[in-house]
Amino acid sequence: MANRFAVVLAAGQGTRMKSKLYKVLHKVCGKAMVEHVIDQVEEAGFDHVVTIVGHGADSVKQVIGERSEYVLQAEQLGTGHAVLQAQEALGGKAGTTLVICGDTPLLTSETLAALVKHHESESAKATILTAHADNPFGYGRIIRNTEDFVEKIVEQKDASEAEAAVQEINTGTYVFDNEALFEVLSLVKNDNSQGEYYLPDVIEILKKQGEIVAAYQMADMAEALGVNDRVALAEASTKMKKRINEKQMRNGVTLLDPDNTYIESTVVIGSDTIVEPGVVLKGNTVIGEDCFIGANSEIRDSKIGNRVRVTSSNIEEATMADDSNIGPFSHLRPNSVVGEKVHIGNFVEIKNSSLGNDTKVGHLTYVGDADLGENINVGCGTVFVNYDGQKKHRATIGDNSFIGCNVNVIAPVTVGKNAFLAAGSTITKNVPDEAMGIARCRQENKDGYWGKLPPSRK
Repeated sequence: MANRFAVVLAAGQGTRMKSKLYKVLHKVCGKAMVEHVIDQVEEAGFDHVVTIVGHGADSVKQVIGERSEYVLQAEQLGTGHAVLQAQEALGGKAGTTLVICGDTPLLTSETLAALVKHHESESAKATILTAHADNPFGYGRIIRNTEDFVEKIVEQKDASEAEAAVQEINTGTYVFDNEALFEVLSLVKNDNSQGEYYLPDVIEILKKQGEIVAAYQMADMAEALGVNDRVALAEASTKMKKRINEKQMRNGVTLLDPDNTYIESTVVIGSDTIVEPGVVLKGNTVIGEDCFIGANSEIRDSKIGNRVRVTSSNIEEATMADDSNIGPFSHLRPNSVVGEKVHIGNFVEIKNSSLGNDTKVGHLTYVGDADLGENINVGCGTVFVNYDGQKKHRATIGDNSFIGCNVNVIAPVTVGKNAFLAAGSTITKNVPDEAMGIARCRQENKDGYWGKLPPSRK
């Protein structure tokens, strides 16, 4: 297979976004637009990627990392000028080069691969990715000759009545013979009202040289959406969300209301899992099979085992093992690890803690910086007091222990196995195995107290 190169155009500032954030770094379903582009370029088989950066270059490099080589376009003088900046990296090399914009997050690897296949089958020097537009107004029209090759690209302002009626439009994505591309780029002039060097001029020069210029019409014009403002960003996010949700459903996941379910592209969900409306799944989240994710739950960067039930709860950077459950209205904070068959009820917060298999934390409880063993029962209103005003401290509770309601566990403290903590106690000392810790005042009853109250209180 011939060498395959990709030039990603990501130097524009994107003033219409009206944002301090560099345009191609705006996210679509949790991932920067340029990341989506790089993902699809790699999947389509392009092994050498050159990204043209300008404004916000360091930020783009931080997001893409070592997946690309970078070339700086110090002045934004048009698309042709941008591609020309890659000459030192790619000039003189044999192969096929894709030129793609970093603000087109919906293009798929399947479309890009089909574009290259068509280009190579036609032995073309350039191939334009085109689309059918019901309303082509404002787009460059693709005018084909009798052999079905591209004769020219006509802009809206220059189109005759017949040309304006053409519904095949230029999407702004191209593949070229790499050597021909850089030879012709040096011939592109900037004698236009903007004083810029335009990449489509390469097509005109190649045609004048008698070279073959082909066009490949994509199946779905929506893929070609370029994001230039917040309205287009929202449109791209909506389309991407629909694509992701359809993929999950075809993989065996039940989404009860896909229009009101937000799942990012990096999320993995096992078959026969049910997801209710209002659920938000983000980041590197992995959810197992046969789970139930209840309405309005949010899970981010977490690992959820099989047969787990999440009811209207928030989970972030945490792990839940098989057959565990949580909620409603509970919160797993970062670095929390929940074992198998653990029950976490309503209004419970777990932070930087581990809960062993079969442990139960029913309701209205805070567990912070603690390690709980197996088969422990934690009563209502229990608080693991982990912060002394300067430092965090850990508590450890042994297997098979029982913690009564309204207990305060003051860390650092260790409670042994098979131990009991009496309801209402404030535990400040270690409790040995099989012992009871009790720390509360003895009850006293004051007889006749009612009679001592003033009339206004009776």
